[in-house]
Amino acid sequence: MTSRQVESLELIEHVNELRKRLLIALLAVVGGTLISFALAERLIRILAVPIGGLERLQSIAVTENVGVFMRVSLLAGFILALPVVVYQVVAFFSPGLEKNEKRWLYSAIPSATILFLSGVAFSYFVMLPTAIPFLTEFLGVTTVPRLSDYIGFVTNLLFWIGLSFETPLLIFLLAKIGLVSAGMLLRGWRYAIIIIAVIAAFATPTVDPISMGLLMLPLFVLYLLSIILARIARPRE
Repeated sequence: MTSRQVESLELIEHVNELRKRLLIALLAVVGGTLISFALAERLIRILAVPIGGLERLQSIAVTENVGVFMRVSLLAGFILALPVVVYQVVAFFSPGLEKNEKRWLYSAIPSATILFLSGVAFSYFVMLPTAIPFLTEFLGVTTVPRLSDYIGFVTNLLFWIGLSFETPLLIFLLAKIGLVSAGMLLRGWRYAIIIIAVIAAFATPTVDPISMGLLMLPLFVLYLLSIILARIARPRE
């Protein structure tokens, strides 16, 4: 068997392994979504609290309520399946790592879930109570949002800020495999502030500087935490 044939077989094995991992992750999300069907109505009521409850919202389209139900169920299902999804990613990359590196990589499973939930909690308890009054009372015009618009707005905010809170974990793993270092991150703090400002402008639901500042502050703290974690990952550097 030639070297090219061996490489082809190895590539096929990797593709099959990736397909299996993706299928398991997808099934986990589907399973989590099905479980979330029992919780979706309660979750929708919780998401409506920052605006004053469901009575402050209205539905126009016939299928609007069903669409909102499915959207919330899907987000909740993703959160429930997050440990399984992260495990499948870790398991795919772990065979080529050393034992010590595998230990650090597998620690990412609970860490990723905790960080994501921290971002969701920050969005719900800090960002939304600040943003919703500003948006609904702007110009003094009475605002009665559509249910689908409001839930879409809230779930997008929760998801993207939750995802941004994964930054320290991502930096730690990149530092562990040698792609970044604490010194590199420390020297690039000015660029980091610009990138954080862009992320905050994209993820913040309002254009006022207060909301952007509320998001930029924890993101910059997370960046500083990333530097510390990168230093822990590569202490000799």
